[in-house]
Amino acid sequence: MALQGIEVEGVIIKEYPPREGVAKSSGNPWKSQDFVIQTREAYPRTCLFNVFGADRLEQFNLHQGDTVHVWLDINARAWQDRYFNDIRAYRVDHIDPNAVNTGAQPTQAASTLGSAPAAAAPQQDPFAAGAGSDASNDLPF
Repeated sequence: MALQGIEVEGVIIKEYPPREGVAKSSGNPWKSQDFVIQTREAYPRTCLFNVFGADRLEQFNLHQGDTVHVWLDINARAWQDRYFNDIRAYRVDHIDPNAVNTGAQPTQAASTLGSAPAAAAPQQDPFAAGAGSDASNDLPF
């Protein structure tokens, strides 16, 4: 079974300072930075992710307040008999915040994701007053 990455679309709400160092095994320099993204759903979700590599940090050019579509790779690493998740961005598309309000999709992301999903039919709220209720139904919901 292959674990596929996940996609998250939202706003960068936190940008941590970059960290850098030198790898003990190879002696090569490295640079890494953490970001927090929050979705724009009715009940927003947040996700902390990492961008590893100076070249990717420069390419992605992420900043607090940016609206983005992020592709994340999830992997766990063991340390002292415990596992810790690594959630790394491997692709980022910036989205025009004005296009988000109109419902337009980013051109690059839409072309990569395949055809656009069909418009969903409006769904009736089962908890709305009178929804799905009739006189013969004595259930309280």
